[in-house]
Order: sequence, then structure tokens, then C-alpha cells
Amino acid sequence: MSDSPTALITGAGRRVGSAIARELHQAGLNIAIHYRQSQGEAAALASELNALRPGSAAIFAADLNDPSALPGLVDAVVEHFGGLAMLVNNASTFYPTALGEADGAAWDDLFASNLRAPFFLAQAAAPHLRAAGGCIVNITDVHAERPLKGYPVYCAAKGGLLNLTRSLAIELAPAVRVNAVAPGPIEWPDDAAVFPADERAAIIAHTLLKRCGSPHDIARTVRFLVLDAPYITGQVINVDGGRTAHL
Repeated sequence: MSDSPTALITGAGRRVGSAIARELHQAGLNIAIHYRQSQGEAAALASELNALRPGSAAIFAADLNDPSALPGLVDAVVEHFGGLAMLVNNASTFYPTALGEADGAAWDDLFASNLRAPFFLAQAAAPHLRAAGGCIVNITDVHAERPLKGYPVYCAAKGGLLNLTRSLAIELAPAVRVNAVAPGPIEWPDDAAVFPADERAAIIAHTLLKRCGSPHDIARTVRFLVLDAPYITGQVINVDGGRTAHL
């Protein structure tokens, strides 16, 4: 077991979550890789990280839609690594909910992953984070403040996560810092039907930099907030190529 501090990253098996895991691991942290369905990808990532630094990564399964599973996830990480210093709430569900077509199941699902789970994970982790003088980083979305047409439930949930970030910064001060990173056009779901190519192109055209960002842009910003920002709390950093500068 390493003496390095441990970061729990939800949804870390793939996409942006895996980029965050690699970035924080490179900085010397132990990485608790949470997954729900991507066991193979999570295990491959853990093997990759452990090959670089033995015993520095492990995988943990949990359904974030089940509130009763969240304290157990935190307990399992603490038992394995001996502590918990950082929580990155990255896991997210994203799909459209057109007004007039949305139902209660979609509402519950989108709020569970994007808002309820981050709160209850923070609540379960709080004693360990306080003991470590640690931090939380929530991955929100630029549309938490500037809603995207056709996605009202998702935007409402991410808006709640943004305000939860500020609320937790108050609740956990002064021992624990809480911040957020809000991606713009970084990496969309693999299913083009969820977010069509023409909509993606229009969003990229509306950025000042006229290009899509990469998961590494998010990962580097998370690393900054975790390791290099001791006097920043209750804030959100938009990583969006300038999209929100003129929305």
C-alpha cells in the first residue's frame, strides 16, 4: 500500500474520467477507479497504472443511482488505500428530454447521477476529506448556467451540481476545498443519436477557438484545482474554448 494520498474518481474507466485518472496518477496520487458497467476498461486502466507504480490503483464497482451503495463505495476505498483525500465527481448521464416527452424515469435517472450521487458521496467522504485536508472537484457543464435547448432536465441537474459545489464549499470550509470544472465541447457520448453530428458542429463553430477540446484539457484543470490551487474554493472553471464568452 502506498503512502500517497488517494483520489476517488467516479466513472473513471473511460473517456474524460480515465484522462483524469491518468493525470492525477502521474502527479503521484493513488487512484480509486469507480465504474458501473465498464469493468473491462476500468481493470485495464488499473493494470496500466499499477504497471507504472505497483499498488497505486484499484477498481470499485457501484451503482451511483442507488444512494445506499454510496457510503459503501467510500468505505471500500478507505479500507483498501487507508484513507481518502480527493473526490472527483465525474460520472454523468446525458441525453435529451424534450418538453412534452420527458417522464419521471428520465428525471430520476438524470438527477441521480448528476446531482444526488455527488451529494451523498461528498457526505460519506467528508470525514475522511476533513482528516486529510483534501478537496472535491465536481464536473459540471457550461450548460449548467446557459441551458442547451432540448436538454432541460440534464441542464437543471447540472445547475443543481453547480450550486451544490458552492454550498459544499461553505459546509466543508475551512478544511476541505470544493470546486467545479465545467466542460464545453470536449467529448460527447458515442451514440450519435443522443447528440447528432450537426448539433456538435454548430456548438464547435460557436466557440472562440473553433475546435473541440480534449479530455486532457479537463484532466489538467482538475489537476490544477487538486494540487496547485490551495486558496481557491467555491469556484467553477469553464473549459470551453471560449463558448460561454458570447453565449
